Amino acid sequence: MDRKDILSKVDHTLLKQTATWEQIKKLCQDGMEYGTASVCIPPCYVKQAKEFTGGKLAVCTVIGFPNGNMTTAAKVFETEDAVKNGADEIDMVINLGMVKGGHYDRVLDEIRRIKEACGGRCLKVIIETCLLTEDEKKEMCRVVTESGADYIKTSTGFSTGGATSEDVVLLRKYSGSQVKVKAAGGIASFQDAENFIELGADRLGTSRLIP
Repeated sequence: MDRKDILSKVDHTLLKQTATWEQIKKLCQDGMEYGTASVCIPPCYVKQAKEFTGGKLAVCTVIGFPNGNMTTAAKVFETEDAVKNGADEIDMVINLGMVKGGHYDRVLDEIRRIKEACGGRCLKVIIETCLLTEDEKKEMCRVVTESGADYIKTSTGFSTGGATSEDVVLLRKYSGSQVKVKAAGGIASFQDAENFIELGADRLGTSRLIP
């Protein structure tokens, strides 16, 4: 797999708290130049990025990021606002406390409500694998499959760990065939990227491949 093919599966990402518009603009320029799948950026820059890229690049943003424990209503509002500002793709963080409490029905309802607020746009569900047991990961594969979301995603990159080979294999094995897998967090080289793709990842979240 050549670098162009790999970059076409990358959400070129900058979500640091200190990110400036100049840095986001450079991210967008790089994304367009290298043909990445999207740029994944903070919600406050979506409108500017959409105008700057002029439809030449998908703009992705994050909802309930990075902790996921906002109210569902707040997440739905964030999603509606992001869509209004031009977001093409949404990466949401699940409520991990609900998972730990075994309230999978509530997690499912929240994802479905956010998917509805996406208005047909791509929804990726971040389950933060580093904080879940194997059984919880399997249950979340079921929940995401039932929710109608488009992707199940490993990590925010802001917690105790990122994507692992074992997690990508598990997510691919236990998610429905219609659900794609996004590996994110700690992908530092083209070899890392190729390995995750070979294991079943359809999309990669990384800030490091273009540099």
